Amino acid sequence: MTSNRPYLIRALYEWILDNAMTPHILVNARVEGVDVPPQHVHDGRIVLNVSPSAVHGLAMGNDHIEFSARFGGLARTVRVPVVAVMAIYARENGQGTAFPDEPGSEPPPSPSQPERGSGKRPALKLVK
Repeated sequence: MTSNRPYLIRALYEWILDNAMTPHILVNARVEGVDVPPQHVHDGRIVLNVSPSAVHGLAMGNDHIEFSARFGGLARTVRVPVVAVMAIYARENGQGTAFPDEPGSEPPPSPSQPERGSGKRPALKLVK
């Protein structure tokens, strides 16, 4: 299956906007293909305001997020591979979600209790 990350980013973006909040994305600027203003990168990361009032021409595809924005008064095109997005959240309250560094980099969760029956049923885990 394809990565669910771009779908989750788009869904959370809409959810944040629907709640009249400001969507921000935290980006790992060290990932190949990230094109952001280097002077705004701190510790290899950059936080980008992706609200409709802050960006122009926002395109959230399955591979990249692209838009133009002003940094220090200068217009700039920003391009971020979806795999570089570390988190999307609302600026006002921090609600959103964080993603692992690389898709598929985490081992599958091991069940904390033995499964009942044949063990062929999927196990769901509540994550808060």
